[in-house]
Amino acid sequence: MAARSSAWKITRKVFDKIHLYAGLISGLIVIAVCLSGTIYVYNTEIKEWADSERYFVEASGERLSLDELKSTLENDLQGSVTGVFVQNGQDRSVQMTLLKDGEKGRGTTYFVNPYSGEILADNTEQTATEKFMRTQFSLHRWLLLDRIEEPIFESMSNMQLGRLINGIATSLFLLGVITGIVIWVPQKAKTWKQGLQVKWSGNWKRVNHDLHNTMAFYSLIALFIMSATGLFWSFEWYREGWQKTWDTYQAPTSKNEVKEETPTVEPGPVQEFSLELALAKGNETLTYPGNWRISLPKDGLSPIGLTKYRTGFFARSGADQISLNQADLSVSETRLFSDLSVRQQIGRSVKSLHMGDIFGPFTKFLWFLACLIATSLPITGTLIWWNKRKKKKRPTSSKVKKQVAEMA
Repeated sequence: MAARSSAWKITRKVFDKIHLYAGLISGLIVIAVCLSGTIYVYNTEIKEWADSERYFVEASGERLSLDELKSTLENDLQGSVTGVFVQNGQDRSVQMTLLKDGEKGRGTTYFVNPYSGEILADNTEQTATEKFMRTQFSLHRWLLLDRIEEPIFESMSNMQLGRLINGIATSLFLLGVITGIVIWVPQKAKTWKQGLQVKWSGNWKRVNHDLHNTMAFYSLIALFIMSATGLFWSFEWYREGWQKTWDTYQAPTSKNEVKEETPTVEPGPVQEFSLELALAKGNETLTYPGNWRISLPKDGLSPIGLTKYRTGFFARSGADQISLNQADLSVSETRLFSDLSVRQQIGRSVKSLHMGDIFGPFTKFLWFLACLIATSLPITGTLIWWNKRKKKKRPTSSKVKKQVAEMA
């Protein structure tokens, strides 16, 4: 028993050192990344609240059909609508993406009042809230280094440098989470109830120590998932490994790869169809409440693409897709998220796992709290280390005084 206890003490000291230095090295970066992440969790909600005139309308009278809205927008702006986003709710605006005649690229998205057809705004008009949220995203992903025009190193872009630093700091944070588990569990196993409480009656050092340990334990699962998925956007090898692990990897096609020759068929122009009927067909196929994104075909052979996203407090992530024939709006293909294997569902949910909306607003709120805790951990952890340093110095000075007294 004594040998086992001694071995554990040595092991714990090693893990203590790893946990300490991983936290100290990555501390400032983790604070910046987690604080911006805490804010960005509610990116959509913040923009809809601050710029509500874009997203919300007064429900009065009868709604115009999607076909009427599309026709009005195309006639007024001389272009073609390529996509429509319809949100669940009578007080929501309709978003239509339009590519003007002769224009290339993705086009412009317009926020349209479905009751009057009025254009409320477009995505080229960047609001102060959008600028603020983009800054938070830049800080979270690249530590704002992408905002610097002059390259810091010739070997890589500033964006790549920010991604690398972020990835190293996230790796150290993940290491801190894992070592924290090893340190906490054996030590608190016998007194687990005490280990899950903060002794508010103690001095500030004790409260700080309890906050670090207890809050970290409560948010342990979320912290592990956030950091493990965060590396997906930092390292190419990690992203490829993730995709292969969860069976979602697709090898990149070579430019020199010879494609099988297929007989060319003239696609012809897009056939006339009703957006309103297409949406009704989608709701008939997928009956749960949700938001719809409709992708309009570019030619007469391409299908109409409909993607549905679930809404609700416990709504799981993972969109369902259906394809409709232009001629009769019959369903030509259905791709349900639930039909994927569990491995593929996890692999394709990497963004939802990282952002916290894996089960809708419920898990998003838990991730928000966990992100707040993650922001505080480097601070409380550094204070614990600093207090221990001061504590170690005191016996040394008192020992010297005792020796001086004995010599006298």
